[in-house]
Amino acid sequence: MLEEKKGHHLILGQCVDFITGSTICDTHDERYRQSLARLLVEQKGYPKKDIGARRELFFKAADKSAMITIDYTISLFDRICMIVKYGPGSLTTRHRPALAASRLLASYSVPVVVVTNGRDADIIDGATGDIIGCGLESIPARADLMEIARSAPFGRLSDKQLEMEARILYAFEVDDSCPCDDTICRL
Repeated sequence: MLEEKKGHHLILGQCVDFITGSTICDTHDERYRQSLARLLVEQKGYPKKDIGARRELFFKAADKSAMITIDYTISLFDRICMIVKYGPGSLTTRHRPALAASRLLASYSVPVVVVTNGRDADIIDGATGDIIGCGLESIPARADLMEIARSAPFGRLSDKQLEMEARILYAFEVDDSCPCDDTICRL
């Protein structure tokens, strides 16, 4: 098995992305992401066409700009209804930046935000920030997300709120990132 270092990830070779079918670098983190993709399709009932993989989010915070990647977006009714943000380690520290990302990703508040380390997950109400479920088994299945989306307000955030969300996201995801992290792009 090929082992080389790129940034701070150990590259173990290549693998095929479960959602897109493209060839990608095989890393420990990517193995968790691919497991999550399989869970979404095989256990939660999402067709691959409803899942966006590695969605780039460009944003500006004051005079700084950056791009981060959202691991998975789930779209129903032509709207993003759920995002899944993977990160190793503690889930608690990932709640606020994932919530901020969900609020900057679309022109409305995404109803469900999932924060996961691949072994555990917290499910967050995108409008209130309240935790509505814990554990991978609590990730809403497609039928459940459809019901949530039918009653979700998809409210538009004020420009001031969007500015604050961008600052939060920049502070957590960009300022606090490892200098060798090649998944963050400072513009």
